Amino acid sequence: MSFKPRIKARGVQLLLGGVMSRVHKDLRFTDIPRRTESIQVETGAGPVTCTVYRPPAATPAPAPVYVNFHGGGFVIARPQQDDHICRYIAATAGCVVINVDYAVAPQRPYPVPVTQAYDVTAWVAENGTANNWDGSRLAVGGHSAGANLTAAVCRTARDRGTSTPRLQIIDSAPLDQLADPATKRSPIAKPLLTPQLMRVFTAAYVPDPADLAHPLVSPGLADDLAGLPPALVITAENDRLRDEGDAYAKALEAAGVPVIHHCFEGVDHYFTHTGPVPAGKEAIDLMATTLRTALSA
Repeated sequence: MSFKPRIKARGVQLLLGGVMSRVHKDLRFTDIPRRTESIQVETGAGPVTCTVYRPPAATPAPAPVYVNFHGGGFVIARPQQDDHICRYIAATAGCVVINVDYAVAPQRPYPVPVTQAYDVTAWVAENGTANNWDGSRLAVGGHSAGANLTAAVCRTARDRGTSTPRLQIIDSAPLDQLADPATKRSPIAKPLLTPQLMRVFTAAYVPDPADLAHPLVSPGLADDLAGLPPALVITAENDRLRDEGDAYAKALEAAGVPVIHHCFEGVDHYFTHTGPVPAGKEAIDLMATTLRTALSA
C-alpha cells in the first residue's frame, strides 16, 4: 500500500473512531445487565482479545454460542460499539456471545482479520467444555465490515470441512469491494457512507488490488455459494450497500441456502447503532429471535 492511503486510514481512525462507534442512547438496553469476562485466543495471525457475554444465570448450561464481529470499515477497532447488541442477544437468545476484537487496517490489512475471525470461531467451536458453552451449537454474525468477515468465516468453514455454523447473520455488509463506491446508489441525497470514505476503507483493508475480487474479500462476487450455513440477511433501504446485500440474499437462496431476508425501510447504514430507534430495536430483536430458533434446534 502506498503511503497516502495509510495516512488517510489513520486519519479516519483518529478523527472518526469515537463518532463511528457511538450508539443511540435509546438503543443501549440499559435495563439488561452486563455479565462479561475477557479471554485471549491464539490465532494464526496473533492473539485476539474477546469479550465473553454470559446469558442470564437461569439459562440451562452449557448454552449455545454466538460469535460477533463489529463494524468500522475494517479500520475502526472498537468492539464495544456492539455491547448493546451482545447484551441483548445473550439475554434474549439465551446464548453465550463472543465479541471479537480483531485486528484492523492499515496496520493489519487483509488477510489478517479473516484469519483471526476464522481461527477464533474454530477455537470457540472446539473449546466449549472448558468454557461452559456448547461449541456444537454455534452461530456467527456481524455488522458492516464484521458482516463481510462473517461471510468469509462461513465460506472458510465450508471449504475446510470444519464445524458448520447453524446461522450466519449478515447485517449491512460490504460484499462487493471491486465495484467503484460511486456506482453504489442510495435513494437519499446524503447517505451515511460517502464514496470517499468507502475508498479509504477499501484501500486500507485491501492494499493489493488483485485481491479485491477474492471471494473472502468480496463474497458477493462468488458463484459457488451452495453448502453455506443458513443466513439472516439484513439490509437498509437508504444504505449504499443495500443492493449488494439484497443480491447476496437472492444468490444464497438460489444456491439452496435457507435465507431470511429483511430490508428495513426508511433507514440508513448502521441503523442498529444510530437509529431510528424503533427500526434498530426491531432488527436487533430479529437477530436474537432468529438465533434462538437456530441454536435451539
